[in-house]
Parts: sequence; C-alpha cells; structure tokens
Amino acid sequence: MISIITKEINDLPILEICDSEKLGEELPLVFFYHGWTGCKERVLTQGYEIAKKGFRVILPDALYHGDRQEGDVKGHVLEFWKIVLNSVKEFPTLVDYYRENVGIKDGFVGVSGLSMGGITTNALMTTYPWINAGVCLMGSPKPVKFAEKLVADAVTQVKGMPDTEVDKQISALEPFDLSLNLEKLASRPLHFWHGTADKMVPYQDTVDFYRENIGKSYTENVTLTTTEKAGHKISQETTLEMANKFDQYYQKFVGKR
Repeated sequence: MISIITKEINDLPILEICDSEKLGEELPLVFFYHGWTGCKERVLTQGYEIAKKGFRVILPDALYHGDRQEGDVKGHVLEFWKIVLNSVKEFPTLVDYYRENVGIKDGFVGVSGLSMGGITTNALMTTYPWINAGVCLMGSPKPVKFAEKLVADAVTQVKGMPDTEVDKQISALEPFDLSLNLEKLASRPLHFWHGTADKMVPYQDTVDFYRENIGKSYTENVTLTTTEKAGHKISQETTLEMANKFDQYYQKFVGKR
C-alpha cells in the first residue's frame, strides 16, 4: 500500500509518497516537479508510479503555485524563470531534511518533472553534482534559447518591462543551462521524453540537444524517447517509462558501489 503524506518543510509545502510499511525506513529519494500553473497534487500519478518501485517520492509546490499561490498564477508569467531558479535554490533544503531525519538509502537522489518541472530538472542536474540521475519530460535543455522566445512573447502581452530587465533574466539562466554547461552532467544518466507535436515547449530543442551531443564525453548516458504526433501532455506509457528508468538507474548505481 502506498501512503501520501502532506508536509511542510521549512514552510515549503510538499507531498511525500512511499510504501506505507517503510515510512520510517531509509529509501532512495526522487523528486518530481509539476508544470506551469500546476501543483503537486496534479502530478500524483507520476509520484505514485515511482513510489511503487521502492522510492520515497517528494512532490513540491513551486513558488506561486498550489499552496503557495498568490492570486492568479498567470499573473506571474514574467517571473517564470524566477520560479524555476527558486526551485533550484530550495532543493538542498528538502534533501537535507530527509538526509537528517530519515536517511537516504545508498545516498541515491533523483529528479524529474514535466514541462516547467522538466526545465527545473535540467537546471538541477546542471547545478548539483551529487544528484545521481534525472528524467526530463517535455522540458527544454536549452533554457536560454527558450527564454529568448518566451520572455519576448510575454513582453508583447505585458507592457512596461524594460529590455534591460529581459536581458538580465536571460543572462541569469546561463549557469543553469545544460546545453552551455555539458561538463557538469559528468556522465550521469539523464533521460528525455518529448512529443513531436509539442506547441508549448519546443521539441526541436530537445532532439537537437540529443543529436548534437551523441558520442561526446559527459553525455554518454543521455537517452531520448519521442512520441510521434504527441502534444504537450504526458501519457501513462511515458509515466511508466519514467518510473522504470529510475528503477534501472538505481539498480545500476547500487551495483557500482
């Protein structure tokens, strides 16, 4: 039986999902991040499938989302990248809580997410070398390139944002852009899934990243699955593939110890 527990860690709302009989035991740890305008409850299916593989799964609410919402989330469109980077900043606080209070089996920490959460996943992999594996679902590994379009589109809709502020936001992403910091991946496993008909987050950026880096050092454990004519939506098949990937990554990680 799988338990779903509501918690706040240092005022950060999360859902914790794991085997009911192993709540107090050390388990390998995986985080799953929701998308833009979503919330932790909307990715329970993904969390549940990972937990069934024996992981403790943490579903956080991103800034201005879910239990942290302040008015209409869409009113924070110009803060999209601030939200992503805030999740990156908060990540060690959540990991430290579980390391100190219940333990992390074999020290294994994985990250995943969809859409904005997939972008967050790539930024986390770029930032923290102690993350062991990741699965990015329809999230761009080229956030600087994506931001140039996303922020420009938003500025046409929301008046009054100076060009200097746009440039500042985009340049702030460079240290978190996986495509600009390949060496930081350091051969860790990272799987991408993207639908070819995605109109929200460019499919082409993901497939280009994969093709550009085949055979290179640092990226030999990067894999990609695509689904023809799939749009910006995660199927159950993709969810199961993601959960299976973490199971494979963990078993391989333990086998190397």
